[in-house]
Amino acid sequence: MTTIEFVDQTLRDGQQSLWGLKMRPYQAADALEHLDRAGYRVVDLTGPGMFTVLLRTFKDDPWAATDFLTQGLKSNVVRCGMRTISVIGFNHTPDSIIDLWIQTLIKHGVTSFWIYDCLYDMPTMYRLAKVIHDNGGVRSGGDVWLDRRARRRLLRSAGQGDGLLGGSANDLRRGRGRRAQTRTRCNLAAGDPRRHRHDSLELHCHNTTGLAPLNYIEGIKAGFTILHTASRPMANGPSLPSTEAMTTIVESMGHSHGLDKSTFAPVAANFEWAARDAGFEPSVPAEYDPRIYDHQLPGGMTGTLISQLQQHGMADRFPAVLEEIPRVRQELASPIMATPFSQFVGIQAVLNVVTGERYKLIPDEVIRYAMGHYGPLIRDVDPTVMDKILDSARAKEFQAWVRPQPSLGEIRAQFTPGISDEELLMRFMTSDEEVDAMLAAGPIRTDPRRSENEIVRTIQDLARGASEVTSLSIAQPGWSLNACKNH
Repeated sequence: MTTIEFVDQTLRDGQQSLWGLKMRPYQAADALEHLDRAGYRVVDLTGPGMFTVLLRTFKDDPWAATDFLTQGLKSNVVRCGMRTISVIGFNHTPDSIIDLWIQTLIKHGVTSFWIYDCLYDMPTMYRLAKVIHDNGGVRSGGDVWLDRRARRRLLRSAGQGDGLLGGSANDLRRGRGRRAQTRTRCNLAAGDPRRHRHDSLELHCHNTTGLAPLNYIEGIKAGFTILHTASRPMANGPSLPSTEAMTTIVESMGHSHGLDKSTFAPVAANFEWAARDAGFEPSVPAEYDPRIYDHQLPGGMTGTLISQLQQHGMADRFPAVLEEIPRVRQELASPIMATPFSQFVGIQAVLNVVTGERYKLIPDEVIRYAMGHYGPLIRDVDPTVMDKILDSARAKEFQAWVRPQPSLGEIRAQFTPGISDEELLMRFMTSDEEVDAMLAAGPIRTDPRRSENEIVRTIQDLARGASEVTSLSIAQPGWSLNACKNH
């Protein structure tokens, strides 16, 4: 019997996949104590995308939000995901800012990091892992995306950590998944057992095709002992398998897991409410669609691409975009379909469809990717496409580009003296206007009491279900509501 551990993805990847990162701190408040005592190995909590959405959409202070959540998870190791050469957005971030970002997150209680660089720029990954280790954090290996080179070169760097095998679009079909998982495990076993004897392997599969639980079963058979799951209302579809289902499966296989199952129901109840409060339906399992194995479009990108087509009055062309994505991906040297490369491929496919001429418009990010600015490409870009890219005026401007590496002192000199590290990071990576608006908005909301939207829905339910109700009065500090039924 093996003990299978779990990484909770409810607060990060679950809400990213289903809500586009639009979960506010108060919407998780009533779940925190239950998540904290459930017995997870790690709670995956945050990332740069969450910071961006909280700041720009809600004017919430992301650092205050992080503090609120980490304080509610004091018994847990809390994790952040991050890329190697950028933090917020796709532009390159100086190493000095990346290092300060890591140091500041650790100061706020986020001590575990999973690093993903889908071009496997190993020196850059090593540098980042060393910064994490030297500042007292723990890195979770490299994110390995079913790539033979990645399995051979799985990040084995500073300090102890876990390897992470991920599938953004559930590309681990049963036979392929079993072989890939077994090879990855064997590659770890072939490493230096004296240096890496404490390493473990995590398995992270999105349930886009409904096959993720099956892949987890095969992973357990191959020797994986850590699974990524989410509370049922934040699981399935483009998200990950539910914790409820996977613990039952683990038990049926004769293994143990150590989670307190009594915590599942209150966590699920919180997020069923939170979904209604945020205007989202709780997730349901996705229907099987074999096209996913061709376009490998991450679930979170689907809505974005449809929105872009709607802006051009071409929402009906989405099937054409799905057909164009595999072709573009092949021409752009078959990058792994994960951030930021899935966005590069998807946006280029949309432009090809919208303009009616392939590669008539090429975004700067695609140009710079093809020129190697984001790291070493897996193979050469299609020669015809590369010629179009290099012939563009923007490519000529980027020929002599070198990644800027200002020191932290040079960056500080650009801003008001004495501002905190937290404010410096936000101003450098977003804008003064956005940070000023956040500061003007005041403290973040942490009270989980029902929102105005929920109150309105309750009034509507009362009106529909109780014909004898003729008036209603509600009073709270600062506001009141009086409603009368018309006769």
